[in-house]
Amino acid sequence: MGRTTLGGGSTALALLFSTSALAQETGEPALDIGATYRVDLSGIAADGRRMRSFGLDDLNIEADGDLARLIGWKEARFHIGLLNNLGGRPNGVAGTLQGVDNIEVASPKLRLFEIWVEQKLGGATTLRAGLYDLNSEFYASEASGLLLAPAFGVGSEIAATGPNGPSIFPTTALAIRVEQRFGGAGFARVAVLNATAGALGDDRGSALDFHHGALLIGEAGLEKDGDKLALGAWGYTRRQDDIADTDDTGNPIRRKARGAYVIAEKALGDQDGPFATSLFARAGISDGRTTPYRGGWQAGLRAAHVVPGRDDSQLSIGVNQAYLSTGYRDLLRAGGARTAAAENAIELTYSDRLASFLTLQPDLQFIWNRGGDEDAPRVTVIALRATLEF
Repeated sequence: MGRTTLGGGSTALALLFSTSALAQETGEPALDIGATYRVDLSGIAADGRRMRSFGLDDLNIEADGDLARLIGWKEARFHIGLLNNLGGRPNGVAGTLQGVDNIEVASPKLRLFEIWVEQKLGGATTLRAGLYDLNSEFYASEASGLLLAPAFGVGSEIAATGPNGPSIFPTTALAIRVEQRFGGAGFARVAVLNATAGALGDDRGSALDFHHGALLIGEAGLEKDGDKLALGAWGYTRRQDDIADTDDTGNPIRRKARGAYVIAEKALGDQDGPFATSLFARAGISDGRTTPYRGGWQAGLRAAHVVPGRDDSQLSIGVNQAYLSTGYRDLLRAGGARTAAAENAIELTYSDRLASFLTLQPDLQFIWNRGGDEDAPRVTVIALRATLEF
């Protein structure tokens, strides 16, 4: 993200905050503000019909501050993020379970996405509290970050849970997160999040009462110099509706929603040299009763400096499968469909910075067995993303 930084040497800021701390010369700014604007143009070819076009956008404004230098709160920092999303819904035509564009939203509007404070507790422990994006730290893999398909973000088997989805894009929830670092590479983090996501700007407004319980998640592993190996597990404190099974009165049976995942990333060779490549592989499982998914996996690579003389050129390819739950397949069969075991997809994308503020990224996706339908025609997605950083 491009940033506007207000550092310690700024006389105006020193006067504004009435603290001499802002006048100190440090390597990092006391207040860092930036914005990223992404515009996607997508063409969807499905069901043998003519390609339909969609435009959608995502404005992300972020502010990060050192609270010690701003107001004297030692060993603390804050983060605020605002989102504004507009445009069409290409997955309405594509008809996939996992989606085809990671900035598509069901309800376009301005939202308060994140607002949290982090406090250091000793040399290797931090406590974070506030509205928090689970996928900013959990179930996250840097090597898959260039791909546009939502499946390469947080795993679909957890993304589909909760009363209105977990605390991920575009709607977050109140959370408390504790992280412990071990040596130069080890980490362990746990979080308790409101099971109901909701913030200012959402249709339901802010969710503050934990009426539907909490989502508990933990992840531990090793990460250093582009390599990562991590295991995670998650579960809800309150039961959720079974996707298909009902009791004698016709009400959904209540089930425990829980799951686990593994992430592996490996940086190959000189990451500053030509065609610097990172591999990734992820897999997750769930209870398979409360969502359409019982698990899935994603794998691929990301390569940088792929064009001589183009330092910001990047190429990425990824494949994924989302394995469908028995209950969801039963629902499809009841509707007359011949069901597939999984929805399958492959994506190829290239990105390059054309100016200091502008990056263009063409993208191609193919999806088979969309929605779990064995007989569904292949879906083709052709997209172009423009990213502007300020």
